[in-house]
Amino acid sequence: MSSVLTPTGKGPGKDYRPFRETARGARFLSTARRGACVLSLLLLLYPSACGYRLQGRTDSQFADPGIRVDLRPFKNDSLIPDGGAYLASRLREEMHKSGFRGRFERSMADYLVEGGVGEIQVVVISRGEGDFGLEYRMTVLVSIRVVEITRGRLLWKEDGLTDTESFYAGSDFQYTESNRRIAFEEICRRLARRIGQTLMEVL
Repeated sequence: MSSVLTPTGKGPGKDYRPFRETARGARFLSTARRGACVLSLLLLLYPSACGYRLQGRTDSQFADPGIRVDLRPFKNDSLIPDGGAYLASRLREEMHKSGFRGRFERSMADYLVEGGVGEIQVVVISRGEGDFGLEYRMTVLVSIRVVEITRGRLLWKEDGLTDTESFYAGSDFQYTESNRRIAFEEICRRLARRIGQTLMEVL
């Protein structure tokens, strides 16, 4: 009766691969798992990189189609004629982008959102030849108040919201004023985003 010699480590149900190959396979699986985790994280961050933002919670008033918000043009104490109206308009746009599904109405409103644009400060931060101002920094001060009308409850009040933006000046008056306007609109865009994000939480 003949016998069959089976090398050590071999046989049914046994892994006869050398230790180096087994270790290499384990490292490959570990690297694959890390790659999958990184890919999943990138997929989660991709919408934010494309300009999308999280919407309001589905169980909040912010996303309720039946909500009415009284958001009229803000009070304007600045030298920019449409300063208050422009900021309020940008805030409405930002609220829609953030998931607001209600309506902007004064009659039978559930919430009141009112604010004001204060004095706009402009200071020189860079000078050229002949002490001519080349670069300026604009600072806009904004106040905001949110009230739940049905309960007469103050939800949020802030008197010191600020943002800054720099712009360049030149000998051409229209060039300088155009840059000044662009700086103001950029500030309003950022302020509207900040206010809109807070409204998502308080409404």
